[in-house]
Amino acid sequence: MSTFAPGSAQLTCRALVIDRERRVLRVRDPDGLPGVQAAAGDPTLPAAALRAVTERTRLAPGDLCLTPKLLTTPVHVEALGPDHYEFTFAFYLARELPEPLPGADWSAVEQLKPGPVKAKSTALELDGRPAPVNASALIHDGEGRYLLQLRDNTPGIWEPGAFALLGGGREPGDRTLEDTLRRELAEEVPGLDPADLTPYAVEEATGTDGLCVPVQVFSGRWTGDPDGVGLAEGVLLRWFRPDMLHRLRLAPGTRELLLRHAARPPVRPPAIPRPAKAPDAGGTELNIVGVHLYAEDADGRVLLGLRHPDAAFAGSAWHFLAGHCERESAVACLVREAREEAGLVIDPGDVELTHAVHVLHGPGARPRLQLVFRASRWQGTPWLREPDKCLDWRWWDPDRLPEPLVPYARAAIDGIRAGRAYSEMGWCPA
Repeated sequence: MSTFAPGSAQLTCRALVIDRERRVLRVRDPDGLPGVQAAAGDPTLPAAALRAVTERTRLAPGDLCLTPKLLTTPVHVEALGPDHYEFTFAFYLARELPEPLPGADWSAVEQLKPGPVKAKSTALELDGRPAPVNASALIHDGEGRYLLQLRDNTPGIWEPGAFALLGGGREPGDRTLEDTLRRELAEEVPGLDPADLTPYAVEEATGTDGLCVPVQVFSGRWTGDPDGVGLAEGVLLRWFRPDMLHRLRLAPGTRELLLRHAARPPVRPPAIPRPAKAPDAGGTELNIVGVHLYAEDADGRVLLGLRHPDAAFAGSAWHFLAGHCERESAVACLVREAREEAGLVIDPGDVELTHAVHVLHGPGARPRLQLVFRASRWQGTPWLREPDKCLDWRWWDPDRLPEPLVPYARAAIDGIRAGRAYSEMGWCPA
């Protein structure tokens, strides 16, 4: 966080606010971007830039959120003269506005005046699409109890004096939000290591500065003793059942999240009906085999497709280019699907198996072995050859993956980046 301390220097703070159409908020004065002089009442320099927006427009802090790439780091810092510095901070519009803003308008990023702010905004590909910048852990024991932390009752921190999920904000060195969460858990509760951290939901919270904060919530199982894990932050950790939540000081959104999770089918059903075997299966459980393309462009971005809302699987979600093996080898299937779905021509010798996810989607479902192949090269540019199945092909920064994303696709991407060859999802522990 960029802090501000009163002194002799003059500090100008400006806000670069970008919406989902990559338009920039412009106020009607010669400078264009909202700006103010930082004052002693501003707790941080980004807070001063936020004040510039709220004073010049009808936007409230909750209408804005931080950008995942920059967080509270300025887009640009410039010396305007002796002891006079200008800081420009980027914010995304958190939601669509119901009506125009008086005294302000929007223009494309490309229409910014030439200079470092325009150049850096373009280089960073600030696309205006909000994404989670915090991560929280919904930790349960598989038997209906949830782990909550009683936070310090200290003014200025998130949810002081309330029970809350463990977690915190992303830092520049975190590669993924799972990295963020595991770092936060190691700092807050060194002895706690939940199993099977899986993305569960994206929730919105309000930060201490009033900004909207998208939070990636991970679910994970743990059965330990809260008193034996070495709590380094907060007052205490305790297990609670859903029927106790109304007695706690708890953010309404957190209470609703826990109740929603508790209303799901039991984690360990009493019996899992086995699907019928093929006549020649010999007692072996037959698995469906899926193949998936992991392709990265020159900037390390991953190719994902937005599935059609009417798709039989994962409608309106982002997913790898994928398909099911017919009577063919897995590599042959990948080559065929890449051509049929996106017009990409891939040589079988240019792919290698990089990750496998063994998935069980629920009781009675056929197990699925999802094979992810990395392509080192290909010919063509992705285009919509099957618009009834896919609405868009787009390259995504693996640190800023879209939502909703098929959970096992996210698990595979995380596994590939961590150097793991195998993941499991949906299987109950033995």
